[in-house]
Amino acid sequence: MSARARSPTLVWFRLDLRLADHPALAAAVRRGAPVLAVFVWAPEEEGDWPPGGASRWWLHQSLKALAADLDSRSARLVLRRGPALAALRALVKETGAGAVYWNRRYEPALMARDRAVKDALRSDGLEVESFNSALLFEPWSVANQAGKPFQVFTPFWRHCLGLADPPEPLPAPQQLPAPARWPRSLALEELDLEPKIDWAAGLRAAWPPGEAGAAAALRRFLEQAFAAYGEQRNRPDLPGTSRLSPHLHFGEIGPRQVWHALRAWASRHDLPPSAWRGSPFLAEIGWREFAHHLLFHFPHTPTAPLREEFARFPWRQNAAGLKAWQRGRTGYPIVDAGMRELWTTGWMHNRVRMIAASFLVKDLLVDWREGARWFWDTLVDADLASNTLGWQWTAGCGADAAPYFRIFNPVSQGAKFDPHGDYVRRWVPELARLPAEWIHQPWAAPPEVLARAGVELDRDYPQPVVRHAIAREVALEAWAKIKAR
Repeated sequence: MSARARSPTLVWFRLDLRLADHPALAAAVRRGAPVLAVFVWAPEEEGDWPPGGASRWWLHQSLKALAADLDSRSARLVLRRGPALAALRALVKETGAGAVYWNRRYEPALMARDRAVKDALRSDGLEVESFNSALLFEPWSVANQAGKPFQVFTPFWRHCLGLADPPEPLPAPQQLPAPARWPRSLALEELDLEPKIDWAAGLRAAWPPGEAGAAAALRRFLEQAFAAYGEQRNRPDLPGTSRLSPHLHFGEIGPRQVWHALRAWASRHDLPPSAWRGSPFLAEIGWREFAHHLLFHFPHTPTAPLREEFARFPWRQNAAGLKAWQRGRTGYPIVDAGMRELWTTGWMHNRVRMIAASFLVKDLLVDWREGARWFWDTLVDADLASNTLGWQWTAGCGADAAPYFRIFNPVSQGAKFDPHGDYVRRWVPELARLPAEWIHQPWAAPPEVLARAGVELDRDYPQPVVRHAIAREVALEAWAKIKAR
């Protein structure tokens, strides 16, 4: 074996904070030389979208969990600050590493950065390889019959399901070959990821970040919720969803693991492949794939509408409405419950995300980019591809978007998906004593009902900031104007 082949391998961890099904780590182990795991904190290299506050909190916890998992395998996690190229070159010099491996990311700014890093390290004479750990099907591998990117989900996902199944997940290595001497590492606290003023108590209570937490969430979902997912996934008052989104975003679990776990679950229950391949839950994994497909092919969409006519849309400067929405004080209980859940836990049920987003862009006529920025800072699963897809879908300006004239009625949506008001009662406790028939429209409740519930509007809970019926007509008039142009 040559000296270069015996030289250590650097495995550059990014949003792949796990040991199982980690192609870059597995390749490093196969190389047969010492393995050094490194994480480089370089938010300035993420362009206009450095991690927000909730994401930074989660990242701290996930790195802590990863470091403990590595320690149990006689390894360490080396932490450095960016720029990434300078940090990796310094580690190569300190350790004599002959190879650098990593798993790919797909955000536009980071793809450009990674290409530059790969070219520079190869020019230094290093072996450099990147791998896919984050997606079932990489964006450039999927195209329609004309060779163009898909812009509608259903044919995109049908095409994906017709491709070869993703490979089986790789097992986590039991041991990692250690170098003769470990390079220095920053302490995790030196990255300053956690908030200086502790607002994260609700996040700590709601989540166990890390690979073990991701695996537990998947097991719970399969055992308790998958069978009824189709019926319960739109009910925020029920524990009917997987809550895997932050674990998937940070790579504490990969989509291949989810794919094969679903297949194994169906096999154990003697169910046909259609029970999982055609399931609405796997389709949600498909929407995540579709989001990355769109971001790769249309990299301008985090800040510009895919449908160009929406560049002329007459959004309003509505600071008071935006602030009421952010604080969960719009006067519409299902919207306010969602925004308060988000602020407390860093997460919001997907149905409620759609309702809250529709209210901002259609009832308040606030630019969808304002909502995307708020979600980016407050969501623990803030993912550039999925966040962009979701907001452009709601605003009607993206691929496969909801028609602009589809405007969610927050009252009827609340009554349909939170029929007993349990979700609202949890997150808007000032309304907890209202009967179910009034809890989604307290302004319409008879005075004696409000009095019995201890609710005085504009003292305990606000009147609606807009009247939905009027706001709907105003939004449709704005849409008609850009269509006319």
